[in-house]
Amino acid sequence: MKFEGKNVGIVGLGKSGYWASKLAKNLHYNVFVSDTNSKIDTSMIGDLENLGVEIELGKHTNKILNSDIIIKSPGISNDIEILKKIKESDIPIISEIEFAGMISNVKNICITGTNGKTTTVSLIDQILKEDLNVLKSGNIGIPFSQIVLEHRLYDKNDIDYCILELSSFQLEHCSHLKKEISAFINISNDHLDRYESFNDYFNTKLKIFENSKYCFFNNEDKILKEKIKNDNIDKEPFSTQEDKGNFFFENNKIFSNDRSISINIDEISIKGIHNISNIMIAAEIAHKVGIKKENIFKAIKNFKGLEHRFEFLKSFNSIDYINDSKSTNVDSTVKALKSITKKVVLILGGIPKENDFNEILLYKSKILKIVVYGEAKDMIYDSLSQEVEVLKIHSFDDAVHLAIKNAIKDSVVLLSPGCASFDQFNNYEERGIKYKNIIERFYA
Repeated sequence: MKFEGKNVGIVGLGKSGYWASKLAKNLHYNVFVSDTNSKIDTSMIGDLENLGVEIELGKHTNKILNSDIIIKSPGISNDIEILKKIKESDIPIISEIEFAGMISNVKNICITGTNGKTTTVSLIDQILKEDLNVLKSGNIGIPFSQIVLEHRLYDKNDIDYCILELSSFQLEHCSHLKKEISAFINISNDHLDRYESFNDYFNTKLKIFENSKYCFFNNEDKILKEKIKNDNIDKEPFSTQEDKGNFFFENNKIFSNDRSISINIDEISIKGIHNISNIMIAAEIAHKVGIKKENIFKAIKNFKGLEHRFEFLKSFNSIDYINDSKSTNVDSTVKALKSITKKVVLILGGIPKENDFNEILLYKSKILKIVVYGEAKDMIYDSLSQEVEVLKIHSFDDAVHLAIKNAIKDSVVLLSPGCASFDQFNNYEERGIKYKNIIERFYA
């Protein structure tokens, strides 16, 4: 699909919209950007205006209806009035990922799922770099348009693969993106404020398999396995079991299927049973593109993990501290609890994405106490306090101090909030950094 010399409208001037604008202008498209936010970084606006990009801020006018194509930023809801007008005008709407993919000449490896996408993409990136020239992009925080522009992927290049982390938001309006390999790593309730139902959310995620040469899915995710078994797309399962792929997990070791090589999980920095699953799909994809088993296992051993994702901080006075601030839904909290053998003081709270926290009670035998804070505190208290001791407090700082006070020898203080961070923080990273700083100061 070619738009050279035509009018490209971009809805939303965040990171994705900014880089899509730069890419489109670099390719000699006429670019018009519209955002209701009037407080956009002035350096960003100045840069685009110097390139000849026309920008309107503070409102969406009908001027964008003069576009031949619309690029919608992932954070923009499909229900806003201007998008309804765009649809009524039969102007094609594509995502930033779709646009960059149309321009790029590189094969894509695409990953989606509710939890663990960034860890998996980062691990695949590290493994493939043992033998190949690769880039990573997408929901990991680097817009695909930025990668395509900065590395001139629209020309001849030496990049073997681009590894894309794709959220459901990015998969919306993304029906033509070509994928060499795609993987659906897990599914659970999330973003239900954006979608009409869980099925609507799931079906958006399922677009990961469109236009894909090789498709992988997590055979151990019960919902995922059940929901995709009847469709007509040929897929390969991955799991921790010996008969489901080229690698398996047994007796705390990850083996190649011929048992010629193995690695003990004590040698791996990233912890938790959920991360074993992430390692499995990373290894399967690396094997599919021809990485030697020895190099796969070397990269897994050297991978240090990511901040705020089941991140072991340190032990003080025989109490372990784990920062899992990236946990923004109940399923991610459950997976964190499942991965811990010691007794846990659990910190939950923030802005809830779900109404039901009862799945946490499956692991109530591990829980010493739960400290709840923020907007979700009353909902979580009402949901769990009949079966475990729940301490309720408003501020995050006070919640962490209360958790430290209630920890005992050989226990774990786990921040795995199961909620979004936006009631008291700008993002989960800020929440995780605050947690770590409180702990460091407490023991200083």
